[in-house]
Amino acid sequence: MKKLLSIVLAASLVLAIMTGCGKGSGSSQQTQQTQQSAAKSDGGVKYAIKAATSNSPPHPYILGLQKLSELLNQKSNGQIKLDVFHSGQLGSERDIVEGMQLNTIQFACITSAPLSGFTDAYNIFDLPFLFESVEQARKFCDSDYGLNILASLEAKGVIGLGFGENGMRHITNSKRPIVKPADLKDIKIRTMENPIHMEAFRVMGADPTPMAFGELFTALQQKAIDAEENPLVVIDSSKFYEVQQYLSVTEHLYSPAPFLVSKTFFDSLPADLQQLVRQAGIEAKDHQRSVCDEQSARLQSELEKKGMKINIVDKAPFVAATKPVYDKYIGNLVSQESYDAIKKFLNK
Repeated sequence: MKKLLSIVLAASLVLAIMTGCGKGSGSSQQTQQTQQSAAKSDGGVKYAIKAATSNSPPHPYILGLQKLSELLNQKSNGQIKLDVFHSGQLGSERDIVEGMQLNTIQFACITSAPLSGFTDAYNIFDLPFLFESVEQARKFCDSDYGLNILASLEAKGVIGLGFGENGMRHITNSKRPIVKPADLKDIKIRTMENPIHMEAFRVMGADPTPMAFGELFTALQQKAIDAEENPLVVIDSSKFYEVQQYLSVTEHLYSPAPFLVSKTFFDSLPADLQQLVRQAGIEAKDHQRSVCDEQSARLQSELEKKGMKINIVDKAPFVAATKPVYDKYIGNLVSQESYDAIKKFLNK
């Protein structure tokens, strides 16, 4: 009896081991099938990455990044999946640049002014009334001079793909039309934390007040400040017409907006995908500019319909009033060499 019991137990043990081995093999095969199915369902995505901007829909920055996302996905046959985060969801513009340096954010489209905190090359764009038109500014940005400025961020861990734009900047306020520089006297105006921007308004008699963009609407609404300055596309998308009565078309600054990619991320890509990223960046930049053209062409009349009182200024008195800014910053924050180069390009 004992011998029979031993034989039964031994047979049961062998059967259990064989069954266990069979289950392990099946489980491994099932895991592999699940992984293959998941890879197939997500289109073979190898790079799930982020893009960021601080503006709100339907701002051209967002539409440009969405176009970039579409192009990257198409050109890579689904290998690159780019999610776009807008409205400052991933932080301020400075936060976004720092995120690209750390490769926690891979792509961005932001205003050029905050970039002057990372490289002096971008300071040239902060000089008031430097460009006479958007067309002139675009030619400069696409020239060898502009591309050298674009490349200056690479040493800081960020690669420029091309210059989109925010357009020409104008002044809105809640007190009075700005017809001449003296009309800015004692007006408290929000600016970016940029010394050249602030000095330009200071010499015209305004009280420049740097403030994060995310705080701006509330500050205008509560009358903590009187004015702000931005392109038409921002004035509209941010609904400043709800808290600002006057829009003065000054065109005091052109705001380029580079499409940027984290150098750490870019360097991790194989050569064929690097070339693809560069080409997609150029195409997205061109698309973003066309969106700016379309929006700007209709926004002035639309903002007027929304209740804003609009005046177009004679720029000559403003140019004269801001000449001290050039005297103060050429050879300081803006190199004399850079300024001479742009004057030559613009035939000034």
